[in-house]
Amino acid sequence: MRCFLALAVPDALVPPLLAVQETLSVGRAIPKDNLHLTLAFLGEQPDDALAELDAALSGMALCGCTLALQGVQGFGGRRVRLLAAGVAPVAQLLALRGQTLSAVRAAGILLPRERFRPHITLIRFGSGLRAGDRDRFEAGVARVAGLASRPEPARELRLVGSRLTPDGAIYETLATWPLSGALTG
Repeated sequence: MRCFLALAVPDALVPPLLAVQETLSVGRAIPKDNLHLTLAFLGEQPDDALAELDAALSGMALCGCTLALQGVQGFGGRRVRLLAAGVAPVAQLLALRGQTLSAVRAAGILLPRERFRPHITLIRFGSGLRAGDRDRFEAGVARVAGLASRPEPARELRLVGSRLTPDGAIYETLATWPLSGALTG
């Protein structure tokens, strides 16, 4: 099953994220219930690897952390493929990511080394933003570039299964683990 480890978006952060989506009239908005911050994309994994991951994470006291919105950013270079809200890379969030990567390795799951840029995907542009939509995109981004929020506590880590359909991904929460520890940003 295609899976990832993620944090759900705290309720207080959802309205400003939806407002950004409404400001941009291009692309395909991510449904409210699918908004999340990915800590590790696992790809296709067999059930036994996921069971090992569950055991590894269940044996940890996972760091608590906060999420604070910090601007918007496009991903994909010149052919922007998605627009995301940036999330402040506070120490507790980075520590939690480190813990999740340790659990992933303990479960025998190999991941490519990637730079971690915490973000919440808001809008997808398929194979890339079309040239005809660039002006509306840039005007919309200019209106929401200052997106910011107070830090809000994340409550749990989730293992999410993803099934791709022509209408977008369908997500299913497969397991959850509570976060503990200091919740300062």
